[in-house]
Amino acid sequence: MAKNRYDFYLKKCLLPVPPEKLQIKINNANKTVTLINGQQVNLLKKAELSDVEFECLLPQAKYPFAVYKSKFKRPGYYLDYFEKLKTKRKPFQFIVSRYLPSGKMLFRTNMKVSMEDYTIVEDAGEGFDVKVKIKLKQYRSFGTKTLKMTKNGKKTKKKKVKEELPPRETENSPAPASPQSYTVVKGDCLWKIAKHFYGDGSLYTVIYNANQSVIGGNPNLIYPDQVLIIPPE
Repeated sequence: MAKNRYDFYLKKCLLPVPPEKLQIKINNANKTVTLINGQQVNLLKKAELSDVEFECLLPQAKYPFAVYKSKFKRPGYYLDYFEKLKTKRKPFQFIVSRYLPSGKMLFRTNMKVSMEDYTIVEDAGEGFDVKVKIKLKQYRSFGTKTLKMTKNGKKTKKKKVKEELPPRETENSPAPASPQSYTVVKGDCLWKIAKHFYGDGSLYTVIYNANQSVIGGNPNLIYPDQVLIIPPE
């Protein structure tokens, strides 16, 4: 009997066994204050960064319930990958896809995160499989603006940098073999993105169907800084 399926990706790495539990804590910075008349009010502020925690199993043997993108990989491969995510100090995409037994996707969790902590657990009583407790932190992009002042006190104009899609080797390059993430920039449309990744703009519906929860009901309306999943064709 077919079961529900979960796919957990850390950047481009698919975890072989989906964690049994996923905890995402949505933090906020709201503050309750007491007025001079004794009444309390809640000051609503922007949400703080979310925390993500889960524990994953890394098998030493090829179990029938484990899933691999190409071939079986031992725990050492994943531990090296986690270490690189930590030491490179760069954000990456955390993606969880949930599927019904029919293959229909329910919804996705798709957020940019950083690797905060992970704990490696080995229990001789349970064989040589490795468990890893992972803590992620939501990441928000930020930047600074610089203004150069001339001697007469006037601001100089900043040169605009054109944002472009990531390079693709040729128009006939194969479509992505596994889900990728793409951040929308000014001037993008789904047709243009599909043309870049698949070589055929008419396949924009593939991207739209995978990102309806992000885009909404109108595939013609996408906005800069939205993060989209680019599924295999």
